[in-house]
Amino acid sequence: MFNYPVTLTLDGDTLLVTFADVPEAITFGADEDEALLQAVDALETGLSFYVESRKPLPLPSKPKRGQKTVRPGALEGAKLGLYQAMTEQGIRKAELARRLGWHVPQVDRLFDLRHASKLDQIETAARSLGRTVEVRVT
Repeated sequence: MFNYPVTLTLDGDTLLVTFADVPEAITFGADEDEALLQAVDALETGLSFYVESRKPLPLPSKPKRGQKTVRPGALEGAKLGLYQAMTEQGIRKAELARRLGWHVPQVDRLFDLRHASKLDQIETAARSLGRTVEVRVT
């Protein structure tokens, strides 16, 4: 769902990593493997800016032939999916907290990509929005 194409550009003796769809996400690495590993953190950080400012998440464009893609980690992806469902439905954090019987700071932590939320909390919140969380290993 959140699989974003990356652009790798040689910049001196490092590889610069950028995302056309998430211009806030920029990083680098000594080689391709390190650059792509760093790209996950940069992507998560870039997408967190959208969540913090309550803006819609940018949708990933279709990668060009042979172009590498990067996606957030599984927990972060679940949080982003929950955030996207909430924004699509026009639900605010206060309403989600009311539906769940939680305090707003608890809901805030669900959308903090650096907080190690429990998956069952994300599933509970998703159900309150009429959604489910699916986990796959491929």
